[in-house]
Amino acid sequence: MSLRLYDTATRDVRDFEPLTPGEVGIYLCGATVQSAPHVGHLRPVIAFDLLRRWLERKGLRVTMIRNVTDIDDKILAKAAAAGVPWWAHAARYERVFTEAYDAMGVLPPTYEPRATGHVPEMVALMQRLVERGHAYATGDGDVWFDVRSWPHYGELTRQRLEDLNPEDSESSPKRDPHDFALWKSAKPGEPATAAWDTPYGRGRPGWHLECSAMAHRYLGERFDIHGGGLDLRFPHHENEQAQSRAAGYGFAERWLHCAWVTQSGVKMSKSLGNGMLVSELLAQAPAPVVRYALASVQYRSMLEWSPDTLDEAGATWERLSGFVARATERVGQVPVEEIAKAELPEAFTAAMDDDLNVPAALASVHEHLRAGNSALAAGDDEGTRAGLVALRAMLDVLGLDPVVWSGPADTRYADALDTLVRAELDARAAARAARDWAAADAIRDRLLAAGIEVQDSADGARWALAANN
Repeated sequence: MSLRLYDTATRDVRDFEPLTPGEVGIYLCGATVQSAPHVGHLRPVIAFDLLRRWLERKGLRVTMIRNVTDIDDKILAKAAAAGVPWWAHAARYERVFTEAYDAMGVLPPTYEPRATGHVPEMVALMQRLVERGHAYATGDGDVWFDVRSWPHYGELTRQRLEDLNPEDSESSPKRDPHDFALWKSAKPGEPATAAWDTPYGRGRPGWHLECSAMAHRYLGERFDIHGGGLDLRFPHHENEQAQSRAAGYGFAERWLHCAWVTQSGVKMSKSLGNGMLVSELLAQAPAPVVRYALASVQYRSMLEWSPDTLDEAGATWERLSGFVARATERVGQVPVEEIAKAELPEAFTAAMDDDLNVPAALASVHEHLRAGNSALAAGDDEGTRAGLVALRAMLDVLGLDPVVWSGPADTRYADALDTLVRAELDARAAARAARDWAAADAIRDRLLAAGIEVQDSADGARWALAANN
């Protein structure tokens, strides 16, 4: 396969070959549904949506897993502050996240497992780690991963254990301050429904354990790609890899991480007070404009957000969607099936195969936009249609086909016109067969006066909108 992707673990761009020919398994760390999504949540989801679309365009069958963390400290705290059950709070914001993803044109994942729905798998993984000497229990319900039992800890982020700052004080019940929680014991004051029974006592899962268990459940012991935001590399993904491999599983063959959305060089997030909610973005600009703004920068590059970001994306979207509308009016609607199978320009394909180099791919998009506009202005229907198909095919890969965003086309008027014109062409054919040239010419002239040009060929007469209409 010609696709090359950057592997965060090896820190180089290398050829991508799926473990199973023709199939790709991807695990993407999804949202912790504690509150409404902001722009930072959209960046990785759109980036991996582009990856999925490109893999599928190349003929691969993709299994995309995007989890939902619906139980954690912040969910419990915010639900308590709001005076609602924690599970109701989580369900509410899970729906808000789903609505945001749908609004951005993100394809739904193959499976979207919730943490609370996979406690048995987590307990089984935890028991396996204890049995293999990589985890231990303290107190009534706390279970920890023993980082010093796994000599490869730190490999993903290339850090030595000795150089890491411990998260807890020396008073922690852990053997080593660097050990991390697999399972957290139930705490006084927490809802009884927020704990599950285990051989080690009642409690709830640690964040890292969730993803390892769900990735194993849906993708098996080894899978192709694990992805997420750059901020998840440590400790979350480092801990996932350590516990999964310590359990004897190969886990992810490759790691992909998406860079942040920044403002004045600082990561945008609600905790810093500069995170813009998705609802606020959509109040400022249409959804495809927001998607274009977030997708137009290569996924490993920081996306600097400014007051001009949406204005610039909106102007570009107007040029793209405007040409598609004018060209479609001129040459007719191109079926979605044709767009999905259309041959993509070589420059576009080369750019996408180069670690999803979207800026270079967009250069090809704009090149074909210029050529299509030129053909349209010259009345070159063949060139116009070729430009329309190429442009829409490339934008389809990026999740930005204007026809899709405009909704299903209302073809009733076009169908009615086609029926009426074909009736006239049939009458003209009958007149020509009877050598009634005057009647045949009268029909042709009547159609031309209405803006319909008749084109005679060996296969019979065809019609098209006249060039001056």
